[in-house]
Amino acid sequence: MKFWSLLACLLFTTAFLQAQSYVTKKTVGKKDRKKYDKAVQLSRSGKYDKALDDLDDLLEDEPQFVDAALLQAAIYYDQDQYDLAEAKYEEVLSYASDYRTRTFYEVALTELKQQKFEDASAHLQAFLEKEKRNDRLIARAEEHLKRAKFSAKAIKNPVPFKPKAVEGDINTENREYLISLSAEENHMVITRRIGKQEDFYQFEKTDGQWKALGPMEDINTPLSEGAQSLSADGKTLVYTACNRKDGYGDCDLYIATKNGDQWSEPMNIGSPINTKAWESQPSLSSDGQALYFASNRNGADDLWVSYRQTNGKWGQPQNLGEPINSPGKEITPFIHADGHTLYFTSDGHPGMGALDLFVSRKQEDGSWGTPQNLGYPINTEAAEGALVVQLDGRTAYFARDAKAQQEEDELFYIPNEDIYYFELPEAARATPSTYVKAKVYDAETRYSLDAAVEILGLKKQESIVNTRTGKDGEFLLCLPVGKDYALNVSKKGYLFHSENFALEQARDQTDPFLLEIPLYKVPKQTQAKDKPAPIVLKNIFFESGSAILLDKSFYELEKLYRLLSENPDMKIQLNGHTDNIGSEEDNQQLSENRAKAVYDYLIKKGIVADRLAYKGFGESQPIATNDTPEGRQQNRRTEFEILK
Repeated sequence: MKFWSLLACLLFTTAFLQAQSYVTKKTVGKKDRKKYDKAVQLSRSGKYDKALDDLDDLLEDEPQFVDAALLQAAIYYDQDQYDLAEAKYEEVLSYASDYRTRTFYEVALTELKQQKFEDASAHLQAFLEKEKRNDRLIARAEEHLKRAKFSAKAIKNPVPFKPKAVEGDINTENREYLISLSAEENHMVITRRIGKQEDFYQFEKTDGQWKALGPMEDINTPLSEGAQSLSADGKTLVYTACNRKDGYGDCDLYIATKNGDQWSEPMNIGSPINTKAWESQPSLSSDGQALYFASNRNGADDLWVSYRQTNGKWGQPQNLGEPINSPGKEITPFIHADGHTLYFTSDGHPGMGALDLFVSRKQEDGSWGTPQNLGYPINTEAAEGALVVQLDGRTAYFARDAKAQQEEDELFYIPNEDIYYFELPEAARATPSTYVKAKVYDAETRYSLDAAVEILGLKKQESIVNTRTGKDGEFLLCLPVGKDYALNVSKKGYLFHSENFALEQARDQTDPFLLEIPLYKVPKQTQAKDKPAPIVLKNIFFESGSAILLDKSFYELEKLYRLLSENPDMKIQLNGHTDNIGSEEDNQQLSENRAKAVYDYLIKKGIVADRLAYKGFGESQPIATNDTPEGRQQNRRTEFEILK
């Protein structure tokens, strides 16, 4: 045989012997096999230390006993000794990479636990290249690979995150979690766990500190209550209760309302929201017309929404579908006051760990955008909990388990299940919102009135909210910035009241609109003493320096037309007013032309001329200073008054 042929043969034989140099449970000696089987039984019984002792003895005699080494690695993993597990798996791969494809997958799991995401990605890719039969494990490896790639990128690009403990009485030695806030952000309800008991506790914000109001004794029972949602006005509570006599399934949604300082007796919210399945974690929209919640009614933990019908009942729930719901788990929804930003937790989208926080935004066509991970270190390998975001769209509250994290070389520690707040990264923020809070009453008697309330988006003339005041005459409604709104408050037998909220150009509107709204009865007589003061039509708009009505005026013009149609004996005069920009003569003429434009609109709609009059007052009757843009805007107004 030639030298090179002989050398090639020897090299092949050496490589073959090296490849087969390890031993397995089938090829090892009988004594060692018996000792290995004993170690298996010890590990299954949780006697890890004894199992490791036996495995050490085996590996001392047979350093490349591959099954013993793999069992040792698995025990290290189960004991959370991920560095030792990784080292042992790597050792096996160094001499027996062809023995078992699954080893590549298992070493990747140890690396994921240690946040060695690039190493884990390499091993997962190697596993996927080799494994051809185990479809279930292949699917899991593909999900792990997505998470590893996401995590590697997220850690290299951390988002700002500096949580602070809420000030005051909220956090205790017990577990506090699942937060609900009123729109005024001065009232909070939390779930607190003492031992095995979950109950609701209330807090009030005073001088920047949360003061305890105590447990919600009207709601709490000897059984557990949790996962609550407080309405924007703080007068409705929707929550989860399990194992109740009136329940539809294991866990149902319940509802209670507040009258004065007392809560009503809670009621099962009923079908079609509650089913034989699990329903939990409600989130009530700020207008009270949509209820988001989690349910496993279709065999998967998905997010659902039900809309309140015109008869006040809840409609058939709709699955939010893709892209929000995934083959994994989606829970803990929170719909922001802007009505289109949804936060939730999921293990079905690429993330850092067990459950990550995501945000999705409703599109113009009503569909939901692709969920965006809130990023690291907000999300970690741990399971993140529910998130609640204030009206400002940037301040978030959450609870988190104990852990230590490094941020900008400063170590901060978050105790077990306490409530914290932090500022969201800009990309995760909701649209800033404010609110209008009002009390409606009879202008003469000052008694509270049950009245219809409508909020309209002026640009598209779209009805955004249709509701009523409570028996106390009060209402609170949230207004996302970026739109101009019209408010109309009406009651049969009364003149309507309108307001305008110019928020299209607003960015950081924080001051709420606090209103007292007196409604005047439609006069039954024509004597001067019965006449109410002139009613300002706050949503009548004209082109600048012109008497041409803008389209966004038509909503209020229709309200005025309807009032006249429903009260055929009513006669009115339309008054026009301007600010002091320009000459008195021009302003006088402009005010008269604008009053006539409204007059002409009503005539064209069919109101007879002898019921109408119009008059211009120019700049002669200001109701605010002309020294500011806001004051001049108030002085540029159209109003109507009842004629004798």
